[in-house]
Amino acid sequence: MSETILSNARLVLDDEVVLGSLLIRDAAIGGISLGASRAPGAIDCDGDLLLPGLVELHTDNMERYFQPRPKVAWPGRQAAVAHDAQIAASGITTVFDAVTIGDHGVDGVRGDGVGAMVEALEALVERGLARVDHRLHLRCEVSAPNALARFEALSARSRVGLVSLMDHAPGQRQFVSLDAYRTYYQGKLGLTPKALEALIETQLGNSQRYAAAHRTLIAEHCRRVGLTLASHDDATVEHVDEGLALGVGICEFPTTREAAEAAHRAGLAVVMGAPNVVRGGSHSGNIGASELAAAGHLDVLSSDYYPASLLDALFGIVDAGIGFDLPRALALGSAAPARAVGLDDRGRLAEGLRADLLRVRLIDGHPAIQRVWCQGRQVH
Repeated sequence: MSETILSNARLVLDDEVVLGSLLIRDAAIGGISLGASRAPGAIDCDGDLLLPGLVELHTDNMERYFQPRPKVAWPGRQAAVAHDAQIAASGITTVFDAVTIGDHGVDGVRGDGVGAMVEALEALVERGLARVDHRLHLRCEVSAPNALARFEALSARSRVGLVSLMDHAPGQRQFVSLDAYRTYYQGKLGLTPKALEALIETQLGNSQRYAAAHRTLIAEHCRRVGLTLASHDDATVEHVDEGLALGVGICEFPTTREAAEAAHRAGLAVVMGAPNVVRGGSHSGNIGASELAAAGHLDVLSSDYYPASLLDALFGIVDAGIGFDLPRALALGSAAPARAVGLDDRGRLAEGLRADLLRVRLIDGHPAIQRVWCQGRQVH
C-alpha cells in the first residue's frame, strides 16, 4: 500500500473551500482533514487549490493529432500519445474522446480514419501508456448513408460510454439556414459555388432518406445495452421532445435559450462549450453559455475543440459575477459530467473516490496547473 499526503492545500469540497490535507492511498482518496499535516514526508502545497480532476464528455481534440493538416495522416501511436499528454496537461483526468460515426463527405479524418484512431487509442490504454482514463464518445451523423453500419462496427467496443445523435445536414439544427451552411463549408472547404450546391443537394437527399431511421435504430440499441445517449444542437422545444422520446439523458450544445430551458426542465444534463465562456459568446452566433448559467439552465461544461479552455471557463464562470462560487462552478466540469454518464466514483473530493486531483495556483487571477494525479499517480 502506498500513501501520499498533500498538506496545506485549499481543498475545493462540494459546498466550501477549506484549508486542509488530503491522503492518497493507492488509487483512492484515503481521507480528508482540516489544517496542515505534520506527518513526515507530507507534500506542502503552499496554499494552492486542490480540485477534483476534470471530466470531459465531448472533445474532438484527438482528430487534429491524427490529421494535423488536410490529407496528412499521422502515425497512430504518436498521435494518441500527444493527444493524451495534452489532455492530462489540461487537468482532464477522464475524457470521452469523440469520434464521428458516418462519413458525410466533407471531413477526411472522420471517414476511413475513425477505425485507426480507435485502435491506436485502445492500444495506448492496453499497454498502460495512457496518463488519463480514456472513454469513447460515438458522434453519430445520422444523415450519413454509412452511419448505422459504422455505429454497429464500433458500438460494442469496451471503452464506448457515450453516444450522441447529430445531423449537420443543410436545413437541420445548427444549419437551419442554408446561407449559414454555405458560409461555413465554403470557408472550411474552399469549394466552387457549383461544387457547394452539389454538396448541398446530396446532403439534403441523404438527410431525407437516412436521418429518421438511423436516429431511431441507434437510440434503440443504446437503450437496449444501457449506453448513455445525447442529443446535439437542439434548437427548438420540439427537438428536445424528440430526444426525450428517444431516451436521451444529455442535451449537447443547444443553440437557443428555449431549447436549453426545456431540456433542463425535463431533467436532461445541458452541456455547453467552455470556449463559449472563455471567448465571451458563441463563435456561430448561438446562445451564450454564461447566459444559460446565469439563468440556471447550464449543467455541464465541455472543452469541445480546445482542452485547456475547460479549467479557464470554470474559473471564468466564478469571475462573471452571476452567482457561482468556486465549488458550484467547478462541479460543471467534474461532479456534474461524471454524474451524467453514471460515473459515481469520481468528480469530487471525498473519501473512497478515485484520487483524480489537480493542484492549481492562481497567478494574476489565472488558474495555472502545478500537478495532476490520476488514480493517485502523478501524470503531469
